[in-house]
Amino acid sequence: MASILDSVNQRTQLVGQNRLELLLFKLTGQQRYGINVFKVREVLQCPTLTAIPRRNKFVRGIAHIRGQTISVIDLSLATGGKPIDDLATAFIIIAEYNRSVQGFLVSSVERIININWEAIMPPPKGAAGKQSYLTAVTEIDKQLVEILDVEKILEEISPSPTTISDRVDTATINSDLGDRLILIADDSTVARNQVKRALDGLGVKMHLVNNGREALTYLQQVAKTCHSSVTEKVGLLISDIEMPEMDGYTLTAEIRLDPQLKNLHVILHTSLSGVFNQQMVKKVGADDFIAKFNPDELAESVQKWLHAE
Repeated sequence: MASILDSVNQRTQLVGQNRLELLLFKLTGQQRYGINVFKVREVLQCPTLTAIPRRNKFVRGIAHIRGQTISVIDLSLATGGKPIDDLATAFIIIAEYNRSVQGFLVSSVERIININWEAIMPPPKGAAGKQSYLTAVTEIDKQLVEILDVEKILEEISPSPTTISDRVDTATINSDLGDRLILIADDSTVARNQVKRALDGLGVKMHLVNNGREALTYLQQVAKTCHSSVTEKVGLLISDIEMPEMDGYTLTAEIRLDPQLKNLHVILHTSLSGVFNQQMVKKVGADDFIAKFNPDELAESVQKWLHAE
């Protein structure tokens, strides 16, 4: 699995092309799942796990890897399935989400595929049970591949605070925003609700969409009702990066190319982290990048870019 982590230059070539690389894996059955390679640090055979007292039921134990202690989450258990029993043949995907590093226990790891985000579709509406842990699906080799809502899994294990602290200066947000709204684009229900709960306390108007394609369509429709710029009615866009149909990088690039949209401030708000993001943000022309989820940092960025107009 040494080839999983590509160079910065290779990865940044995907930016603005609406493409991603998926690492395919399986849990307890034949169903394939995918995780964005950008989030993967390393894949290794499951080491010896150390049990810890009062641990979450989805955490199988901790592993000591390269001088770091990492919690190992059984992805099958966390999504309502059976536990992965044979640890001797299992693998751990070391990934970085939401400012922290986790190990995801899987039964097998297959290969990496390069795919267009347009081929990644939202899960079926009304999906329940285990399907509620999906953010997207796609088809590879005539088989369905499911992309898990890892943010939902992590939130259930360790909920994030959504209250903005008193120390954050939000005094001019409402006056700077006026009658306009803030557009929020994120495919994860958990992530959308985190942002909504944080900004609800500020009394701002919001419109929520599920992916970049919906966000772009919405902005283009609103722009038709504006005199010269969509900023007359939309004060700010807060967008995830990983989204089916159109990712946040491509969404930002499309906004910058549209004369009626190009002046809109864009904050990319994502569970992706690492050394690659600042180069990507600069390449597509976003105004800011914030790793999920810190309500204070989100409020500070909203204040900054609304006030910058």
